[in-house]
Amino acid sequence: DGQRSSSHRLDGAEIALEHHLGMTCDPVGGLVQVPCIERNALGAVKAVTAASLAIKGDGVHFVPLDAAIETMRQTGLDMNDKYKETSLGGLAVNIVEC
Repeated sequence: DGQRSSSHRLDGAEIALEHHLGMTCDPVGGLVQVPCIERNALGAVKAVTAASLAIKGDGVHFVPLDAAIETMRQTGLDMNDKYKETSLGGLAVNIVEC
């Protein structure tokens, strides 16, 4: 029914989002290929899996979507800037060039 279909969308969004919180963006060599493009591909797989889980689920969740979104906002505010696509932290500074 239409009501459950809307609920599936919200459930899928929450499932996908909660497992993506706090991820860094630390492009190696200032390029987005590693790890960003690879991470986006894995994110697409997570989205399909989250949709499948939501459709097959009972609609009961420990974490509401609004709480996951607020957590994402808080995490972004707390995260050090060097992990926000600056190439100043994470993989970007720990890869030895050949």
